[in-house]
Amino acid sequence: MSKKKHLSDLYPFLHGKQQDTESMDKALMTSVRQKAADHVNVFESYFEKNQEDIVKAAKIVAKMYSQNGRLFTMGNGGSSCDAAHVAVEFLHPVTTGRPALTAINLTTDIAMMTAVSNDVGYEHVYARQIIAQGRKGDCLIGISTSGNSANLIKAFQKASDMGLSTIGLSGMSGGEMANAGLDACLTVETDSIHRVQECHVATYHILWDLVHTLLADDRGGLNNGDTS
Repeated sequence: MSKKKHLSDLYPFLHGKQQDTESMDKALMTSVRQKAADHVNVFESYFEKNQEDIVKAAKIVAKMYSQNGRLFTMGNGGSSCDAAHVAVEFLHPVTTGRPALTAINLTTDIAMMTAVSNDVGYEHVYARQIIAQGRKGDCLIGISTSGNSANLIKAFQKASDMGLSTIGLSGMSGGEMANAGLDACLTVETDSIHRVQECHVATYHILWDLVHTLLADDRGGLNNGDTS
């Protein structure tokens, strides 16, 4: 099926046609297969290219935890949900034997975020929290599908100045995040926001697992953590 034909079946009203249920179902199933294939292609390409940097990021976080540091996470929109997901993975490990580790999601304090946005601008909402809570030896993870979120870049800059480690998850070409001098920047090189987000979820799940593996020796193995 040609791309032109496929689009006309998906959106017949754009071509002055009535919707045909059978043709629509076939077009939708074709769309499912195409999106699934695109996911696999992007997924494999991203992890092949970034596997060393993912290990590097895991070592940064593990070292931070081994020195009693704290993890901070941030993001906007859908990426704010990812930031929350990263934090809860470390705070409430679902795997037996993995201890709870300090992680602070900077997207949760609505009063703080709206006050800063109203008074000095939304680009400062995370930097202000890092100034107040961050300390040398902590780590800041920021997630953006474009890599161009001004509030993330400003927070990364402040975090670096204060001696925090910085890790970015971005998409497309990496945007400003790729040129911000982060300790690690993991970029999903696709224009599809959905494929970027799918790779981000897998990345921080893998990162979580690698961090605990790296920390295992310090606590005498994987089965000695307290998850009560």
